[in-house]
Amino acid sequence: MKNVIRALSIILVAVTFINAQNNIPKGWFPSGNDISEYEIGIDNSVSTNGNSCAYIKSISPKENTFGNLMQTISAEKYLNKRLKMTGFLKTENVQGWSGMWMRIDGNGREQLGFDNMQNRSIKGTTDWEMYEIVLDVPENSKSINFGILLGGNGKVWMDNIKIAEVDKNVPVTNMIKNNELPNKPMNLDFEE
Repeated sequence: MKNVIRALSIILVAVTFINAQNNIPKGWFPSGNDISEYEIGIDNSVSTNGNSCAYIKSISPKENTFGNLMQTISAEKYLNKRLKMTGFLKTENVQGWSGMWMRIDGNGREQLGFDNMQNRSIKGTTDWEMYEIVLDVPENSKSINFGILLGGNGKVWMDNIKIAEVDKNVPVTNMIKNNELPNKPMNLDFEE
């Protein structure tokens, strides 16, 4: 009996996942470390303006899982530019964390820039609010990846995403700090 219940549970999760995938917004795709734990799609009942928005909703996530709705585009058009991604997010009972994210990749998926808002994550229940991420796109960039993520339980909606070039005076939100490495060895005798 336990095996039957377990099999039915797996089938239910798979059917929910497949149904949710049929509702994925055009041009976007789901990802995450255990995507079967999340429902991802379009919500026609709420938006900031217009008729719909995207959402990620937890089904029964295990510890340290996340769901993600994303796009990947070529960086060619944006080389040597500073990009600002803005978007509106709304949350409901987010117990882990959520946020927009953007990553700039070079050759071999080398991360040249990254911000997932984890240091300013959205939790709990919030109304629509605009958020932003600003990253440089270096000369050796190959792709720009961006989207929304939900870690743990809850639901997050995303609407009206914009990606635009901004002036170099706009501060970046890059979480990769290339200048954080010391320029010489220190405390090699462990006496400090």
